[in-house]
Amino acid sequence: MANEVKKEGKTAVEDLRPGMTVRIYQKIKELNVKGEEKERIQYFEGLIIARKHGKETGGTITVRKVSDGVGVEKIFPINLPAITKVEIKKQAKTKRAKLNFLKKGYKKRLKETKSTTK
Repeated sequence: MANEVKKEGKTAVEDLRPGMTVRIYQKIKELNVKGEEKERIQYFEGLIIARKHGKETGGTITVRKVSDGVGVEKIFPINLPAITKVEIKKQAKTKRAKLNFLKKGYKKRLKETKSTTK
């Protein structure tokens, strides 16, 4: 079972760290064929490779996943109102704050730590 971190208003999520595998749910607005605006929720699941600007209002996290052999990175502002929910799937033990070495074909796996589910 995954830990969930729910956002209430514009509070920052403090417990997101590099090495975590997260699933971020985001509201997407689309126009259909008739021109009506529809809203749906889409998630992006991947590994947090960087966190910048800490607890500031402009703080961001960089999430990376490999989709069909192509690396995809997305930068999410922590205080983005379109983010509805953040689920923490796994936690890995890391010795670095920025995990950019994972982009260049790092073959070994990160060591997972036991996560306590609430």
